[in-house]
Amino acid sequence: MTMATDTRDVCCAALELSKTGWVCAFAAPGAGRAAVYKMKAGDTERLLGVLNNGKTKAERELGRPVDVVLCHEVGYDGFWLARLLIARGVRVVVFDPASFLMPRRGRRAKTDRLDAEGMTRTLRAWLGGNHEAAREVQIPSVEQEDAKRIERERKTLVEERTSLVGRIKGLLALHGIWLAGKRIGQGLRAQLGALKTGDGRRLGPFLRGEIERLLMRYDILCQQITEVETQRKAALNGAAGQFPNANKVRVLSTLGGVGETTATVLVAEVYHRTFATRRHLASFLGLSPSPYSSGDVERDQGINKAGNKLARQTLVELAWFWLRYQPDSKLSLWWRERFGAKGARARKIGIVALARKLAIALWRFVEAGVVPDGATLKA
Repeated sequence: MTMATDTRDVCCAALELSKTGWVCAFAAPGAGRAAVYKMKAGDTERLLGVLNNGKTKAERELGRPVDVVLCHEVGYDGFWLARLLIARGVRVVVFDPASFLMPRRGRRAKTDRLDAEGMTRTLRAWLGGNHEAAREVQIPSVEQEDAKRIERERKTLVEERTSLVGRIKGLLALHGIWLAGKRIGQGLRAQLGALKTGDGRRLGPFLRGEIERLLMRYDILCQQITEVETQRKAALNGAAGQFPNANKVRVLSTLGGVGETTATVLVAEVYHRTFATRRHLASFLGLSPSPYSSGDVERDQGINKAGNKLARQTLVELAWFWLRYQPDSKLSLWWRERFGAKGARARKIGIVALARKLAIALWRFVEAGVVPDGATLKA
C-alpha cells in the first residue's frame, strides 16, 4: 500500500483526456482554486511546460521547494502517457475512474473542467492517506502490457470464427440443410454445388456466393489463429524476456487440466503481478463477495465483478475442467459435497466459489510451489 504523503509541499495536477483535446488542472498547495489549461491531445511538450511553470510559480510564492504529482484516469489512451511523464521525472498516479467517490444526487454537472478540478482534490486526499477516495491502477511495463495481446487477439479471432460458423449454419438451416458439429468441415466448399435444400432444390446463386465468401473468411481466421498459437509457443520457448514470466506459464501447465492457453492467459493477466494476500488476489479478479447488511436485512449479492473480466471468465472455465481432470483433488471433493447434488443453479453458483478457491491455489502453486491438495501433475 502507498504510504501517506505530506501534501503541504505537493502541487496536485489532473489531466482529463479525450481524443481531440486535453484539460489540465493544476492546484498549488494552499491555492483556493485550481488553474485550468486546455491543449491539443497529444501535446506533451505543452503539458510539461504547464507543469514546470506551475511548479516554478508555486515555489516562488511559497519560498520553498515543492513536488508535482499528476493523475489521470485509465482509459482509451492506455499507459503510454504515464510512461513518458515518468521518464521525464514527473510522478504519475493512474486512477480507476469507476472507483471515484461521487455525490449521490440524481443529477450533477459534468464537464471536463469540473472533472479535472475534482480529480486534483481526489488526488490530494489520496496522497494524504484516504485510499477510499479512489483506487490506483498499477502501470505495467511495456513487456507486461504487450504479453497480454497474444491471448486477447486469439480470443477475438476465435469469437469471430464462432460467429462465422453460426452465420453459415444459419443460412443453410433457412433452406432445410443442417450441419453437425461446432466447426465447418473441410469439404463443405466442394459440396456446395451438390447440396439440396429441404424441398429438393439446389442452392441459389447468390446464397452460394455468400457462403463461399464466408468460407474464405473462415479459412483466413483459422490460419491467423494457427499463426498466433505458433507465435505464442515460440515466445514461451524462445529467448528470455520475449514473454515475461514464461517460466510461470511452464510451471502452471504442469498441472493436470491446465493447458498452455489457459496458463498463458492467467500469467499474462494475473500472475505476473504481486499480491500481498489472497484477498487482494480475489479482489483483483472481481471474485470477492458483495454482502448486503442493513438493519434487519442481510443477503449476499454475489461477486462484485469489478476485476479482470478475461481472467475471471478463464478461471470459471478452468473450474469446470478442474472437476473433470482433477476429480480426486480436495477442491473437487469440496464442490461435489457442497453443490453437486443441489440442482443446476446451485452448481453454477458453486463453480464461481470453486474458481475463487482455485485462483488462490494456483497463485500459491506458481509463487511457492505448493501443489493443491490431491491434485496430480502431468507426466
